[in-house]
Amino acid sequence: MADRGVCIWLTGLSGSGKTTTADVLVPALEAAGRTVTFLDGDRVRQHLSAGLGFSKEDRDTNVRRVGYVASEIVRHGGIVVCALVSPYRQARADARELVGAEAFVEVFVDTPLEVCESRDIKGLYARARAGEIPAFTGISDPFEAPDHPDLRLDTEACGPEENARRILDHVVERGLLPTSLTRS
Repeated sequence: MADRGVCIWLTGLSGSGKTTTADVLVPALEAAGRTVTFLDGDRVRQHLSAGLGFSKEDRDTNVRRVGYVASEIVRHGGIVVCALVSPYRQARADARELVGAEAFVEVFVDTPLEVCESRDIKGLYARARAGEIPAFTGISDPFEAPDHPDLRLDTEACGPEENARRILDHVVERGLLPTSLTRS
């Protein structure tokens, strides 16, 4: 069990709380003695997918690249937490297939657009609404919510600590991580 790999894939709109939740989840997994790789969408865009734009094709390429990296981490027994908008169902399904469905946990960080906009410290939503950013997910480009995510989080009702705990409980219940991660 200790060497079993798992990919926890957080998807949702920009500002939904993916990274905030992951920032609590990753140390909790590390405290249990596991090495964790965190692939954050903004950092991935800077390093792994530099040069890609935001067309549907480029977004799909970005998600598939992250899926490939995640699959290698999982194959070697690691835990990877991916926090990406990943707006299209098919690209997420491709990532799941690369990783392997038995080790892939899709977490939908389900936060209403209005809430995401209110959290937007970078002003991206305002710029998108003003037409300065074309093809912005949730404004001028679609976000295809997961039909059947493994877990759905509500960041209005629950804070990042409770949401991270829900993810931990879920992966333990699925047998992907040891029961030592559950509450005492």
